[in-house]
Parts: sequence; structure tokens; C-alpha cells
Amino acid sequence: MKRFVVIIAAGLMFATLGVRVVNAQTVRSEAAEHPRIAAAIRELEEAVRYMEAAPHDFGGHKAAAVRDSRLAINQLRLALAYRAARDRR
Repeated sequence: MKRFVVIIAAGLMFATLGVRVVNAQTVRSEAAEHPRIAAAIRELEEAVRYMEAAPHDFGGHKAAAVRDSRLAINQLRLALAYRAARDRR
């Protein structure tokens, strides 16, 4: 019985990994289909890194800018994932 559970668990892990790989590939293909969104994600990520490394606080706006930029990155990624899911149908 224990061996059966281990085999089932291993199978589920590999199945989940396979789905993630397919999803990642599909999202990458969506990024290729929407290069301006992909570019916006890269630019926002670079801006976040710049702001985090900056020694000043941009007049008190640095924390909010970093927070909002991360939220925007997340929304753009969700938009690509949504398109990827819709295109797979």
C-alpha cells in the first residue's frame, strides 16, 4: 500500500510539473505575440531594481512607486496568462 501511495504521489508531481512547463511555454509564446507587454514587464522590473538600489527616497514616493510597479508587473503577467489560457481552448 505504501509503495502504491509513493507511486501515485510521484505521478502527480510529474503531471503537475508537466502542466507548469506547458503553461510557462504558452505564456512565453503569448509574450512573443504581445511584445509591448513583455517589454513593459522588463522595463518595470528594471525600474524597480533601480529604485530599490537608489540611495534617496524620491521625495517620499519611492516605496509607493516600487509597490505599484510590482502590482503592475503582476497584472501584466496575469494578462498574458489569461490570453495563454484562452488560446489553449
